[in-house]
Amino acid sequence: MVRALFPGTFDPIHYGHIDIGERASRLFDEVVMAVYDKPLKSLLFSPEERIALVTEAYKDNPKIRVTGYSGLTVEFARRIEAQVIVRGLRVFSDFEFEFRMALANHRLAPDIEIVALITAEEHTFLSSTTVREIAMLNGDISSMVPPYVEQAFREKVASLDDSNPIPNSLRD
Repeated sequence: MVRALFPGTFDPIHYGHIDIGERASRLFDEVVMAVYDKPLKSLLFSPEERIALVTEAYKDNPKIRVTGYSGLTVEFARRIEAQVIVRGLRVFSDFEFEFRMALANHRLAPDIEIVALITAEEHTFLSSTTVREIAMLNGDISSMVPPYVEQAFREKVASLDDSNPIPNSLRD
């Protein structure tokens, strides 16, 4: 059995992520969607909220399971006995970043392969940052995320107040 790990912050999950996860599930026996809990960037959704949104995305795919994780991705891959790490590529700038990351991961864990899947053309513009910015400015994200993610944004924005302000990275 070949287990693949698809790690990310998924803040939020969007149709590009969902496409890569589904396609990976056709290539591998099992795909573990791993939601990273403490990235070095501002997030809107908590780890628990992100795990719930990712879980909803794949609820009908028995080959995909969702979990959270901390620490080095390659160490988590070893812990769950994943032989492959899946990454998605949208544009050329992604390639440079992912290439450097793959080399570093290979140095740390030469026994784990890195597989990059090219995103579907209709998703090349998508990033979680783009989705967050459009949503926070009351733009239409319905073509970018499933309806339950759009609803989660509405609820999150409604819950923000002066004691829990919008992160600077999400302001215009």
